[in-house]
Amino acid sequence: MSLRVAITAAAGGFGLVVARAFAAEGADVHVCDVDGGTVDAAAAAGLRASVVDVADGAALDGWIDGVLAAGDGLDVLVNNAGIAGPTALIEDIDPDDWERSLAVTLTSHYRACARVVPAMKAAGSGSIINISSTAGQHGIGLRAPYVAAKWAVIGLTKTLAIELGPHGVRANAICPGSVAGDRMRGVIAREADARGVAAAEVEREYLEGQSIARFVQPDEIADLCLFLASDAARMISGQAIAVDGHTETFHIG
Repeated sequence: MSLRVAITAAAGGFGLVVARAFAAEGADVHVCDVDGGTVDAAAAAGLRASVVDVADGAALDGWIDGVLAAGDGLDVLVNNAGIAGPTALIEDIDPDDWERSLAVTLTSHYRACARVVPAMKAAGSGSIINISSTAGQHGIGLRAPYVAAKWAVIGLTKTLAIELGPHGVRANAICPGSVAGDRMRGVIAREADARGVAAAEVEREYLEGQSIARFVQPDEIADLCLFLASDAARMISGQAIAVDGHTETFHIG
């Protein structure tokens, strides 16, 4: 039987690369995204794609319930949803922006896990993969909501590993560094604007603290997702694994 996989926020960006990697291995892959245009493109590419705003708890619950019903359970959940959030000093952050950041980047992970865990417990197996960030292991100036959410994702993951291990279900977090793509270019541009420096200077600062001084490629995250979902990782749980070329010193904004 092929793996049954659900991935949030995966009709574009590196989430789509992860989804395609699972599909290439023969998995039955369900993805959701808030962007209807990317959802249509993902569906055209053969993925089971739905428009869902993961900050809408009822909509997320309904999507997960549909995925569980369609596949008679679930083998792998990848919580990929997250937004960059505002780029500002803590005193300048709008409370609504804070709440939205945590709703997407943290609370959606909790809700999706809570929805799939009963089915995984009943099956006696399953792999939950939460996408955190190296920001969840360090800190970044001007990015308080994002950093707070990503740290919390790691705490959630370790707690899930404790609760679910006795039931044969594993939970791990992946902590990407700076991932090449449009989203990272946007992050750099906004920080450059907030600090009044050139974008090239911000990019240099992001890379100079890494042992392997280049941005992460999306397929490198997909490779780790495939491994953590496989039987080869059957004794790996509760881990926060960085895919970042090894961060020596962290850019702090």
